[in-house]
Amino acid sequence: MRIYKSRWFQRFAAKEGIADVALCEAVARAERGLVDADLGGEVIKQRIAKAGQGRSKGYRTIVLVRRGYRAFFVYGFAKSRRANIENDEKVQFKQAARHVWG
Repeated sequence: MRIYKSRWFQRFAAKEGIADVALCEAVARAERGLVDADLGGEVIKQRIAKAGQGRSKGYRTIVLVRRGYRAFFVYGFAKSRRANIENDEKVQFKQAARHVWG
């Protein structure tokens, strides 16, 4: 499985100190069927632990994923700053997935 980050997500991860190994672990969990939220249309939400804390108080990431093929991290936020994504954002992520996967 190849893992990619959007430019926006790359800046977010660097600012928050999210290591690539944490992203790889999130994708590995998804590959094993341990998806935190399936948003449909090959879009999932995966939790990533904050340093020194568990996943429940860490980050939420939006990943466009095609199992066994590729995963694109496109968006992330700290649970402490935002509860969830809005419905219109979910629609936009699904549209992005259709564009990525053709």
